[in-house]
Amino acid sequence: MPIGRRYNADADRFGTILRQLREQRGWTRQKLAQRAGLAPTYIGVLEAGGNVPTISTALELIEVLGGDIGDIMRRLAAARVAPPG
Repeated sequence: MPIGRRYNADADRFGTILRQLREQRGWTRQKLAQRAGLAPTYIGVLEAGGNVPTISTALELIEVLGGDIGDIMRRLAAARVAPPG
């Protein structure tokens, strides 16, 4: 995470899900970035939880990866209310 940024649990959770989806497809960050029209370094930042993507960017990434946006949003919402552990 870049120095000076505060921890954002939603960014961290989204990054974890993004990495899982990418790895399930067997893609590199480079391949995902190319298909989504983004920089590979930005994909790395997102996967590390270092930034909260815009809705447009999140939708594009999930669509490119073949993910279900509804399922991902439910996972993120459930994680917000789950007890820490």
